[in-house]
Order: sequence, then C-alpha cells, then structure tokens
Amino acid sequence: MSRYRHWPIAALRSWSARRHGRDLLPLIVDRRRIYILPSGAGLAFAALVAVMSIAALNYASNLGLAFAFLLAGIGLVGMHHCHRNLLGLHVDADAEADGFAGAPLYRRCTLANESALDRHDIEIRCAAAGATISLPAGAARALQLPLTESRRGIRHYRHFELRTRFPFGWFRAWTYVQAPLTAYVAPRPVGSRRPPAAAAARSMAEAANRDLAGDADFAGLRPYAPGMALKHMAWKVLARGGEAAVQSYAGAAGEPQWLDWDCLGGLPAEERLSQLCLWVVDSDAQRRPYGLRLPGREIAPAAGALHRRACLRALAAFEDGAERGISRRPS
Repeated sequence: MSRYRHWPIAALRSWSARRHGRDLLPLIVDRRRIYILPSGAGLAFAALVAVMSIAALNYASNLGLAFAFLLAGIGLVGMHHCHRNLLGLHVDADAEADGFAGAPLYRRCTLANESALDRHDIEIRCAAAGATISLPAGAARALQLPLTESRRGIRHYRHFELRTRFPFGWFRAWTYVQAPLTAYVAPRPVGSRRPPAAAAARSMAEAANRDLAGDADFAGLRPYAPGMALKHMAWKVLARGGEAAVQSYAGAAGEPQWLDWDCLGGLPAEERLSQLCLWVVDSDAQRRPYGLRLPGREIAPAAGALHRRACLRALAAFEDGAERGISRRPS
C-alpha cells in the first residue's frame, strides 16, 4: 500500500528531473521550477468558503457573500505569498560529504536572498533529513543537513528539495534541485587491536637512541619497544601503573607506519575495515605519517587532512577485495 501511496510523488520527481535536467550550482529558483498545491488545511479552508458561499446564496445574504469573497481573496493572496517565498532564491550545496556508519554526515547548503523581501520558514530536505531557515532581505546563510547511514559504502543522493508553507499553511510550494550528492560512509572506527609496529619499532628505536635534546620538541608518549634508549623512558607513567612508554619528539615522530589488511588475519572483512578505520583516525590525531594497504590498493604513507580523507574513502569504497568508484588520489 505504501508503494502506491508514494507513487505520485516519485512520478513528479522523475518528471521534474526530465524537464530540468541536472542543475549546475549555484542556481536561481525561477518561476518554471516552483510547484504549488493546497495543503490539507487549504482544502478544508476552500471547502469552508464553498459552504459559506452556498449558504449565503441560499438565504440571499449579501453580508455572507461578502465575507465568503473576502476569505477567498485572502486565500489567493496567501497563495501568491507562498509562491513568492521561494522565487529568486540563490541556492548552492556541496557535491560530496564524508562520515562514518551510524553517525551523521553533513551536507552543507547555502541560501542567499538578494531581494528586498524577507523569506520565512523555508525547509530544506535531502532524503529523510531536513532543516528550516528564514532569510532577511539581502542575507545569505549556510546550514548543515544531517544524513545518517547505518551501513558502510558510497551513497548517491540525486536531488534535494526546498519547500515552504508560509504564510498561513494553506498552500505548499516546493522545488527540486537536481544536484547529486556523493556520500562516502566509512566503517565505524572501532576495534581492540594495536596497529602493527614491528617495522616501525626499529626506526623508532634508532630515533630514540639519538640525542634529541635541543633539536626537537616534545611530541607525546609512544609505546616502548625493545631497543629504545632507557633515558627517554616515561618513568612517572610506569610508576603510576601505566604501560611502558617512551617520550617522543618531533624529530622522531615522522617515521611512517603501514596499516595493513593482512595484519588482521582471523577477523571478518567488516571488522577488519572497522579496525583499519580506527587506526587511520588515531594516526591522524597523533599526526603520524601512515600508509594503508588493502587487497588491490595501496596508499603511500603521508599525513594531513587530504590523506586521511583518501584513506577513509578507500575503506568506504572497499568491496569484494577491490575498490570501485573512487579516485586513487585525494580530491
């Protein structure tokens, strides 16, 4: 039953997409792309005016007819204001978004009102997410639409919608913006295993054995590995019952680390991806260079926001041991 209930809306969306084609942002909402229909309250109001008109004609009441015509005129003016509330808006939105499975990812949308009229109660909707905004004359505002995906992968949203019921709620005006969004949904960053440190331990030990005093800044604590100089041991942490750790400095913090799929043998594929995602997030937070190895894909060690995004998108796109639909270089 729900399939047939939503069929007219889906058919209208498809017809609008064929009529206007893909939109290039930013765009200005013109008259041809605004649709308007009475709401449930509007239909009830129209029925009330019709009943009042019939009753006034039946009883030859000029006062009743005048009141019915006044209400009808107010309804027509309300329809005009509802349509004008969207007319001429400048619309822009991001074409890509990143997030994690089970957590909100945000699409940034910007509305600009360059007219001399205030715009009220404009709702922006993308899939099941929505937000309402009002724009004073000559103002521009940005807002974030929270989209939530429960599963990892790449999601495509074909359009988003602007709609309003201003001023009385008797009419509903809306327009479709055919601007697709590509959402990269990385796995949940969870796991209990430590990142592989065998290859990095030797270089860390060599760096720790150098005399870094006066040459580098303190960069935090690292887990102790055999061969590291005891003079850099964090004895206070060990005395408090913590795990053995050594003090690291900026000069020794740049050793790259490989986050390897093959180091997680025995785990199901999705759990491996979640663990790799956690390692990527932690390595980026520590500003440590790292590389990512997946079946059929290798991302060379680097650091920074672009490298983090490239790794997370690779994890989001991973499927059946191969990566699909994603560039090998950060965009």
